[in-house]
Amino acid sequence: MQSMIFLLLFLVYVNGDTWPVAYKRYESRPTTNPYCRAGVLPFCPTGRESNTMPKFNATDRIEVFALKAPVWEFKFGKLLADFNIMHDAIGFKNLNTGLNYTMEWYELFQLFNCTFAHLLPNNTLKWCNQGASCIYDGINDIHWSQNGTLVKVAEITGEMFNDFGNWSEWDNNTGIYYETWTVASEPGEAGELWFAPNDCASFVLRAFQKMADLGAQFNQSVHLNYTKIFLFSEEPIHLGPASVIFGPGANQTLIEDILLFYSHFQSHQDVGHLLESLLQVYMEVVAEHRFYFFYNFEYWLLPMVSPYVRLTYDEIPLPTT
Repeated sequence: MQSMIFLLLFLVYVNGDTWPVAYKRYESRPTTNPYCRAGVLPFCPTGRESNTMPKFNATDRIEVFALKAPVWEFKFGKLLADFNIMHDAIGFKNLNTGLNYTMEWYELFQLFNCTFAHLLPNNTLKWCNQGASCIYDGINDIHWSQNGTLVKVAEITGEMFNDFGNWSEWDNNTGIYYETWTVASEPGEAGELWFAPNDCASFVLRAFQKMADLGAQFNQSVHLNYTKIFLFSEEPIHLGPASVIFGPGANQTLIEDILLFYSHFQSHQDVGHLLESLLQVYMEVVAEHRFYFFYNFEYWLLPMVSPYVRLTYDEIPLPTT
C-alpha cells in the first residue's frame, strides 16, 4: 500500500499536476567546489565577519530602504539600466545608533556561471550555481541613487529586525542555489507558471514579505518594478535527477544532447565560436523548440513556444500586513 501511494505521488509530480515546481531547500550549505571561481569580482568582499546579521536593541527604530542599481554597473555604467536589467538589494538605517547596512542576495560565481553549466574536458557538466546573502556596513548612496533607486519603504523596530535577521540566516543556509529563469506557458497573467526564479529580486520580495509578517507597515505609495527573464514553454517534461541521467546505464543519446546544448553557452569561447554558438542556440530554442532546463539538481525538457524568451520589468506591490 505504501509503495502504491509513493508511486501515485511520483506520477503527480512528474506529470506536473502541481505547478510551479517548489524551489528545494537544503539542510545546510555545501562547501563550494574549488573549480568554481567568481571571476572579475569576489563574492561579498566587504561583508561582515561570517556574514552575520547585526543585533539591535528591541526599541531601536530602523528605516528600511529598497535599493536598485544596473547589473554590472562596475563594468558598463548605466547601460543595462536602459534595458531595465536591474540588481535589487535592501538598506537598513538604525536611527538610534546612526549605523547603516546594505543587504544583498546574489550569485557566488557571477551570473553566467549560475545560469549555464561548465562543460568539462571529460564530457561532464559542472554547475557553479550557488547564491547567498551578503550584508556589509554602510549604504553607498551614490551607487544606488545615481542610476537606480534608493527609497524608504518601511520603518521597523529593533526587535523586528532581530527576528528578521534570524529568518534571513535560515533563508541563506537552506536556499542555496541561484536560479535566473522564470518559466511560464505564455506572457501575462494568463500564463501558467512552471518554475519561479531565485535571484536578487525574489530575495528582496520574500524579505519584505517576512518583515510584513513580523508587523512592518510598508509605504503603499512607493511603486517598485523588478527584472525577470522569462522562458516560455509548453508543460515541461521531467527527465530526472542529474545523478540518474549521468549515472550508470544512462541514456547516452540524452546525455549527448544535453552536453551539446550546454556547449553553446560556454563563456570562454572566442568571438568566432561565440557567434557560431549563438546561431546554434537559435536553432535549438526557436527552430527545434527545446531548452534543457536545470532546477533542484534535476533536468527538464522545455518544449519552447513563441515568444521563447522575454525580459520584463513589471511592478510588484509592496506587501500589506
